[in-house]
Amino acid sequence: KGQLEHRDSTGGHGIIRPNELQRMSAGTGVRHSEFNPSATEEVHFLQIWILPEREGLKPGYEQKAFAEEEKRGKLRIIASPDGVDGSVTIHQDVRLYDAILNGGTTLQHQFASNRHGWLQVIKGTIAVNGMPMRTSDGVAISNETSINIQASENSELLLFDLK
Repeated sequence: KGQLEHRDSTGGHGIIRPNELQRMSAGTGVRHSEFNPSATEEVHFLQIWILPEREGLKPGYEQKAFAEEEKRGKLRIIASPDGVDGSVTIHQDVRLYDAILNGGTTLQHQFASNRHGWLQVIKGTIAVNGMPMRTSDGVAISNETSINIQASENSELLLFDLK
């Protein structure tokens, strides 16, 4: 919600808007600041830290917009190690999905062998394998081959598929 402006010591500058994802790699070092550029509009964002697969990466950014229609009723990959399907490229064996669900929608996600998950409810009320969750709840997932996600009201969630 709102806009988040950022600046850094490499000269990087931009604005992140709703339905956009920015990957920032601090790498070998960068000073970075974020702020709400509006005196009247509230900003709400989710900042996620994922340790990279190796040290010494060059600082960098990647930012993409994902239309709500791409996420409505399905898990839309938005970040991955290889940038598959137009996702942001991250330097770790993680696949990040975003889903916007109408109440009554059910999804299933299959985990490959020896993978884990983290599910974060951005807004709304869902159940994961029958366990109720609501806005801001998160759950770690291990030793599951699949999960069923059912929205009981309009909801949004992030699902991390992790090694």
